[in-house]
Amino acid sequence: MDFNQQLQQLIKNALAEDIGDGDHSTLSSINSDAEGEAVLKIKENGILAGVAVAETIFRYMQQDIIFKAFKKDGDTMQYGETAFEVKAKVHTILQCERLVLNCMQRMSGIATLTNEYTKKLQPYKTRLLDTRKTTPNFRLLEKEAVRIGGAVNHRFGLYDMIMLKDNHIDYCGGIEKAINKAYDYVQQKKPGLKIEVETRNIEDVKKAVATGKVNRIMLDNFTPEQITEALKIIDGRYETEASGGININNLEAYAATGVDFISSGAIIHQARSLDLSLKAKLL
Repeated sequence: MDFNQQLQQLIKNALAEDIGDGDHSTLSSINSDAEGEAVLKIKENGILAGVAVAETIFRYMQQDIIFKAFKKDGDTMQYGETAFEVKAKVHTILQCERLVLNCMQRMSGIATLTNEYTKKLQPYKTRLLDTRKTTPNFRLLEKEAVRIGGAVNHRFGLYDMIMLKDNHIDYCGGIEKAINKAYDYVQQKKPGLKIEVETRNIEDVKKAVATGKVNRIMLDNFTPEQITEALKIIDGRYETEASGGININNLEAYAATGVDFISSGAIIHQARSLDLSLKAKLL
Protein backbone atom coordinates (compact mmCIF):
# COMPACT_ATOMS: atom_id res chain seq x y z
CA MET A 1 0.00 0.00 0.00
CA ASP A 2 1.15 3.56 -0.66
CA PHE A 3 1.18 6.31 1.98
CA ASN A 4 -2.38 7.48 1.34
CA GLN A 5 -3.79 3.96 1.48
CA GLN A 6 -1.96 3.28 4.74
CA LEU A 7 -3.18 6.59 6.16
CA GLN A 8 -6.78 5.76 5.29
CA GLN A 9 -6.42 2.42 7.09
CA LEU A 10 -4.85 4.10 10.13
CA ILE A 11 -7.69 6.63 10.32
CA LYS A 12 -10.34 3.92 9.94
CA ASN A 13 -8.87 1.86 12.77
CA ALA A 14 -8.27 4.85 15.05
CA LEU A 15 -11.80 6.21 14.67
CA ALA A 16 -13.27 2.74 15.24
CA GLU A 17 -11.21 2.45 18.43
CA ASP A 18 -12.42 5.84 19.68
CA ILE A 19 -16.05 5.93 18.56
CA GLY A 20 -17.00 2.28 19.06
CA ASP A 21 -20.79 1.92 18.85
CA GLY A 22 -21.30 5.67 18.90
CA ASP A 23 -20.12 9.03 20.21
CA HIS A 24 -22.91 9.16 22.75
CA SER A 25 -21.82 12.51 24.24
CA THR A 26 -22.34 14.17 20.86
CA LEU A 27 -25.31 12.08 19.79
CA SER A 28 -27.18 12.96 22.97
CA SER A 29 -26.57 16.71 22.91
CA ILE A 30 -26.03 17.95 19.33
CA ASN A 31 -28.46 17.81 16.41
CA SER A 32 -27.07 15.72 13.56
CA ASP A 33 -27.47 18.55 11.03
CA ALA A 34 -25.77 21.23 13.15
CA GLU A 35 -22.87 23.05 11.44
CA GLY A 36 -19.84 24.43 13.21
CA GLU A 37 -16.33 25.81 12.90
CA ALA A 38 -13.20 25.05 14.88
CA VAL A 39 -9.66 26.44 14.95
CA LEU A 40 -6.41 24.67 15.79
CA LYS A 41 -4.60 26.83 18.33
CA ILE A 42 -0.86 26.53 18.88
CA LYS A 43 0.15 26.59 22.54
CA GLU A 44 3.85 25.77 22.29
CA ASN A 45 6.77 26.76 20.06
CA GLY A 46 8.26 24.21 17.69
CA ILE A 47 7.95 22.70 14.22
CA LEU A 48 4.39 22.08 13.04
CA ALA A 49 3.54 18.65 11.63
CA GLY A 50 0.29 16.92 10.77
CA VAL A 51 -1.74 19.64 9.05
CA ALA A 52 -2.24 17.53 5.91
CA VAL A 53 -3.08 14.52 8.08
CA ALA A 54 -5.67 16.56 10.00
CA GLU A 55 -7.44 17.56 6.80
CA THR A 56 -7.45 13.93 5.67
CA ILE A 57 -9.00 12.84 8.97
CA PHE A 58 -11.82 15.37 8.73
CA ARG A 59 -12.47 14.50 5.06
CA TYR A 60 -12.54 10.79 5.91
CA MET A 61 -15.57 11.54 8.08
CA GLN A 62 -17.10 14.23 5.84
CA GLN A 63 -15.86 14.86 2.33
CA ASP A 64 -17.38 18.34 1.84
CA ILE A 65 -15.69 20.13 4.77
CA ILE A 66 -14.16 23.56 4.27
CA PHE A 67 -10.55 23.43 5.47
CA LYS A 68 -8.36 26.53 5.52
CA ALA A 69 -4.70 26.11 6.50
CA PHE A 70 -2.80 29.13 7.80
CA LYS A 71 0.44 27.20 8.26
CA LYS A 72 1.86 24.12 6.53
CA ASP A 73 3.78 21.08 7.66
CA GLY A 74 7.38 21.95 8.49
CA ASP A 75 6.66 25.58 9.37
CA THR A 76 8.01 27.08 12.56
CA MET A 77 5.13 27.62 14.97
CA GLN A 78 4.81 29.94 17.93
CA TYR A 79 2.48 30.13 20.92
CA GLY A 80 -0.80 31.88 20.08
CA GLU A 81 -0.79 31.22 16.34
CA THR A 82 -3.61 29.46 14.48
CA ALA A 83 -2.68 26.50 12.30
CA PHE A 84 -5.99 25.99 10.51
CA GLU A 85 -9.74 26.37 10.70
CA VAL A 86 -12.32 23.82 9.65
CA LYS A 87 -16.01 24.18 8.88
CA ALA A 88 -18.05 20.98 9.02
CA LYS A 89 -20.90 19.27 10.79
CA VAL A 90 -20.46 19.56 14.54
CA HIS A 91 -20.60 15.77 14.78
CA THR A 92 -17.64 15.53 12.39
CA ILE A 93 -15.59 18.06 14.35
CA LEU A 94 -16.23 16.47 17.73
CA GLN A 95 -15.65 12.90 16.57
CA CYS A 96 -12.38 13.76 14.80
CA GLU A 97 -11.06 16.20 17.41
CA ARG A 98 -9.08 13.81 19.59
CA LEU A 99 -7.57 11.86 16.71
CA VAL A 100 -6.47 15.09 15.01
CA LEU A 101 -4.88 16.38 18.21
CA ASN A 102 -3.21 13.09 19.11
CA CYS A 103 -1.64 12.86 15.66
CA MET A 104 -0.57 16.50 15.40
CA GLN A 105 0.79 16.80 18.94
CA ARG A 106 2.87 13.64 18.55
CA MET A 107 4.02 14.48 15.04
CA SER A 108 4.94 18.06 15.96
CA GLY A 109 7.00 16.83 18.91
CA ILE A 110 8.94 14.42 16.70
CA ALA A 111 9.43 17.01 13.94
CA THR A 112 10.68 19.54 16.49
CA LEU A 113 13.24 17.18 18.05
CA THR A 114 14.33 15.93 14.62
CA ASN A 115 14.85 19.51 13.50
CA GLU A 116 17.14 20.16 16.48
CA TYR A 117 19.33 17.24 15.37
CA THR A 118 19.35 18.12 11.67
CA LYS A 119 20.33 21.73 12.36
CA LYS A 120 23.48 20.47 14.06
CA LEU A 121 24.28 18.35 11.00
CA GLN A 122 23.99 21.19 8.49
CA PRO A 123 27.79 21.81 8.23
CA TYR A 124 28.43 18.12 7.52
CA LYS A 125 27.61 15.67 4.73
CA THR A 126 26.15 13.20 7.26
CA ARG A 127 22.40 12.63 7.08
CA LEU A 128 20.14 11.65 9.96
CA LEU A 129 18.08 8.44 9.84
CA ASP A 130 15.23 7.21 11.99
CA THR A 131 14.79 3.58 13.12
CA ARG A 132 12.08 0.97 13.70
CA LYS A 133 11.81 2.02 17.36
CA THR A 134 8.30 3.32 16.79
CA THR A 135 4.83 3.03 18.31
CA PRO A 136 2.97 -0.03 16.96
CA ASN A 137 0.35 0.97 14.37
CA PHE A 138 1.58 4.58 14.35
CA ARG A 139 4.91 4.14 12.52
CA LEU A 140 3.52 5.71 9.34
CA LEU A 141 2.98 9.11 10.95
CA GLU A 142 6.00 9.01 13.24
CA LYS A 143 8.25 8.50 10.23
CA GLU A 144 6.34 11.17 8.30
CA ALA A 145 7.07 13.56 11.17
CA VAL A 146 10.78 12.67 10.95
CA ARG A 147 10.70 13.56 7.24
CA ILE A 148 8.93 16.84 7.97
CA GLY A 149 11.58 17.60 10.59
CA GLY A 150 14.32 17.32 7.97
CA ALA A 151 15.74 13.81 8.41
CA VAL A 152 15.66 10.73 6.16
CA ASN A 153 13.48 7.66 6.67
CA HIS A 154 15.36 4.40 7.12
CA ARG A 155 13.58 1.15 6.26
CA PHE A 156 9.87 1.12 7.13
CA GLY A 157 9.77 -2.50 8.20
CA LEU A 158 11.34 -5.91 7.93
CA TYR A 159 10.23 -6.17 4.30
CA ASP A 160 12.00 -3.34 2.46
CA MET A 161 15.66 -3.96 3.32
CA ILE A 162 17.82 -6.72 4.77
CA MET A 163 19.55 -5.61 7.95
CA LEU A 164 21.73 -8.26 9.52
CA LYS A 165 21.87 -7.31 13.18
CA ASP A 166 23.94 -8.91 15.95
CA ASN A 167 21.28 -11.52 16.74
CA HIS A 168 20.97 -12.56 13.07
CA ILE A 169 24.73 -12.93 12.89
CA ASP A 170 25.00 -14.91 16.12
CA TYR A 171 22.10 -17.21 15.28
CA CYS A 172 23.50 -17.76 11.78
CA GLY A 173 27.00 -18.61 13.01
CA GLY A 174 29.11 -15.64 11.98
CA ILE A 175 29.12 -12.42 10.01
CA GLU A 176 30.52 -13.84 6.77
CA LYS A 177 28.08 -16.74 6.75
CA ALA A 178 25.14 -14.39 7.39
CA ILE A 179 26.20 -12.03 4.58
CA ASN A 180 26.69 -14.86 2.09
CA LYS A 181 23.32 -16.42 2.89
CA ALA A 182 21.57 -13.05 2.64
CA TYR A 183 23.27 -12.31 -0.68
CA ASP A 184 22.19 -15.66 -2.13
CA TYR A 185 18.64 -15.07 -0.85
CA VAL A 186 18.46 -11.70 -2.61
CA GLN A 187 19.67 -13.15 -5.91
CA GLN A 188 17.11 -15.93 -5.77
CA LYS A 189 14.11 -14.34 -4.06
CA LYS A 190 14.25 -10.52 -4.04
CA PRO A 191 16.61 -9.08 -6.67
CA GLY A 192 17.48 -5.47 -5.88
CA LEU A 193 16.82 -5.69 -2.14
CA LYS A 194 19.64 -3.91 -0.33
CA ILE A 195 21.72 -5.54 2.38
CA GLU A 196 23.05 -3.76 5.45
CA VAL A 197 25.18 -5.49 8.07
CA GLU A 198 25.90 -4.46 11.63
CA THR A 199 29.52 -4.58 12.73
CA ARG A 200 30.63 -4.57 16.36
CA ASN A 201 34.38 -4.11 15.96
CA ILE A 202 37.10 -3.45 13.40
CA GLU A 203 37.51 -7.17 12.66
CA ASP A 204 33.83 -7.35 11.69
CA VAL A 205 34.35 -4.39 9.37
CA LYS A 206 37.25 -6.13 7.63
CA LYS A 207 35.20 -9.30 7.17
CA ALA A 208 32.18 -7.40 5.82
CA VAL A 209 34.31 -5.47 3.34
CA ALA A 210 36.03 -8.65 2.16
CA THR A 211 32.74 -10.29 1.16
CA GLY A 212 31.92 -7.58 -1.36
CA LYS A 213 28.25 -8.45 -0.93
CA VAL A 214 26.72 -5.64 1.15
CA ASN A 215 25.36 -2.17 0.36
CA ARG A 216 25.85 -0.52 3.74
CA ILE A 217 27.94 -1.19 6.83
CA MET A 218 26.59 -0.17 10.22
CA LEU A 219 29.20 0.78 12.81
CA ASP A 220 27.39 -0.01 16.04
CA ASN A 221 28.54 1.52 19.33
CA PHE A 222 31.83 2.65 17.78
CA THR A 223 33.56 5.73 19.18
CA PRO A 224 34.26 8.55 16.70
CA GLU A 225 37.90 7.45 16.67
CA GLN A 226 36.93 3.87 15.83
CA ILE A 227 34.63 5.10 13.08
CA THR A 228 37.49 7.08 11.56
CA GLU A 229 39.57 3.89 11.52
CA ALA A 230 36.71 1.89 10.02
CA LEU A 231 36.11 4.44 7.28
CA LYS A 232 39.72 4.08 6.15
CA ILE A 233 39.17 0.34 5.75
CA ILE A 234 35.86 0.77 3.94
CA ASP A 235 37.42 3.45 1.70
CA GLY A 236 34.15 4.67 0.21
CA ARG A 237 33.20 1.28 -1.26
CA TYR A 238 30.02 1.02 0.80
CA GLU A 239 27.60 3.37 2.51
CA THR A 240 28.30 3.75 6.21
CA GLU A 241 26.02 4.27 9.18
CA ALA A 242 26.91 5.11 12.77
CA SER A 243 24.51 3.93 15.46
CA GLY A 244 24.31 3.46 19.22
CA GLY A 245 24.98 5.92 22.00
CA ILE A 246 24.60 8.97 19.77
CA ASN A 247 22.66 11.93 21.13
CA ILE A 248 22.24 15.65 20.60
CA ASN A 249 25.38 16.36 22.62
CA ASN A 250 27.85 14.13 20.75
CA LEU A 251 26.14 14.21 17.34
CA GLU A 252 28.66 16.56 15.74
CA ALA A 253 31.65 14.52 16.90
CA TYR A 254 30.26 11.56 14.96
CA ALA A 255 29.33 13.65 11.91
CA ALA A 256 32.85 15.08 11.79
CA THR A 257 34.19 11.60 10.98
CA GLY A 258 32.56 11.78 7.54
CA VAL A 259 30.19 8.84 8.08
CA ASP A 260 27.32 8.85 5.56
CA PHE A 261 24.46 8.35 8.00
CA ILE A 262 23.72 8.54 11.70
CA SER A 263 20.67 6.61 12.88
CA SER A 264 18.81 7.64 16.00
CA GLY A 265 15.83 6.03 17.67
CA ALA A 266 15.73 8.95 20.10
CA ILE A 267 14.20 11.38 17.61
CA ILE A 268 11.02 9.30 17.84
CA HIS A 269 10.98 7.51 21.18
CA GLN A 270 12.33 10.43 23.20
CA ALA A 271 10.23 13.13 21.54
CA ARG A 272 7.71 14.96 23.71
CA SER A 273 4.27 15.75 22.32
CA LEU A 274 3.64 19.48 21.90
CA ASP A 275 0.58 21.33 23.16
CA LEU A 276 -2.17 22.10 20.64
CA SER A 277 -5.90 22.56 21.05
CA LEU A 278 -8.95 22.49 18.81
CA LYS A 279 -11.44 25.15 19.88
CA ALA A 280 -15.00 25.70 18.77
CA LYS A 281 -15.61 28.87 16.80
CA LEU A 282 -19.19 30.05 17.01
CA LEU A 283 -20.92 30.84 13.72
